[in-house]
Amino acid sequence: MSYPESAPARRPAAVLSAATVLLVMAVAALAYAVVDLVVLGGTVDAFRAAARDTSATPQEIDDVVTLLRASAVLSAVVAVLSAPVLAGLALGLLSGRNGVRVATWVVSGLGLLAGCCSVAVVVGERAAPLRLGSGEQALAELLGLIGDAYPSWWIPLNAGLSVAQGLGYLVVAALLALPATNSWFGRHRWAAPTAPPAFTPAPHQPPSAPPASPYPPR
Repeated sequence: MSYPESAPARRPAAVLSAATVLLVMAVAALAYAVVDLVVLGGTVDAFRAAARDTSATPQEIDDVVTLLRASAVLSAVVAVLSAPVLAGLALGLLSGRNGVRVATWVVSGLGLLAGCCSVAVVVGERAAPLRLGSGEQALAELLGLIGDAYPSWWIPLNAGLSVAQGLGYLVVAALLALPATNSWFGRHRWAAPTAPPAFTPAPHQPPSAPPASPYPPR
């Protein structure tokens, strides 16, 4: 006896789009980490060359170079660590896990906040440069050289990536809140596989007594 099987719900285009955006952001994070480390060497060399014309001591120059390298390495590490997280969220969304969708909303909120903070820092540095006291004039000169030590395209690229990152997280969060997405995740969560009813075995019957012999016992 055959039983009809329920057809699985088709994955909405919004879920596929959200997963695609997360995968693109993961690849972009890895590419940013590589470019960040490649640019670091030339930036340090340009900074040291420009710092020779300031009143800073060699120790102060070395301290700023250490800060510059630490900042670049930290940014690269964060980018590398975020790539597998984003890829894992994308795969979890494609598999229909509602818990992954909630985790994606949390990560999107944190990523959007980080992107806004990055843009604010870049804009603040350009609009209001850091001002130190008269006793720290050399340090102020060194910090002012950091922006010029980077390639001319590096700071605009960082600002553009920060804006794109924020928009990407915002788009992903909005796609996962659409009615079609809610319906698909709810159906995927509560749907249970249908199986044909099992046959109930017949109750155990005691063996019947043997038929009586037609001849009397001797």
